[in-house]
Amino acid sequence: MPAPQGEPQLVRACDPVFQHGVVVGFDGSLSSERALAYAVGMARRSSCGLVIVHVANRLPTTVWAGCEPPVFVDVPDHRTEVLGLELACADYLADVPWILVERGGDICHELEEVGREYAADAIVVGSTHGLIGKLFGSVSGRLARRANRPVVVIP
Repeated sequence: MPAPQGEPQLVRACDPVFQHGVVVGFDGSLSSERALAYAVGMARRSSCGLVIVHVANRLPTTVWAGCEPPVFVDVPDHRTEVLGLELACADYLADVPWILVERGGDICHELEEVGREYAADAIVVGSTHGLIGKLFGSVSGRLARRANRPVVVIP
């Protein structure tokens, strides 16, 4: 059962609503919005839960304290909170049980890990465009090669 709009929902990986659901990578980009729209339709047709995953950019920051050696600090990404508020107000999510999961680290690894934890039937991601994707390989391409479950790439 979805949480009422605007209220946080505490869910464990063993919650049966989300077992064998659909995992979708979401960062607020146009590509991820299209992936989310497709994943919502998949979850609705399958009568399962939707696990929305935001892999936060956690940048290590060097802090110098006088003559002390540098300390590396993990700076949290508050984008997940903003995305969560936007999703809570989204009408198209009203009839699908969903949760937002924040992770930090490699996007491919984290999406596959969440897929494993929830025994997801599929992972949906948007395609990567641009120079970074061409140089280092797209997230969708790397995920499709290494995932242990179906990966749906939305252009």
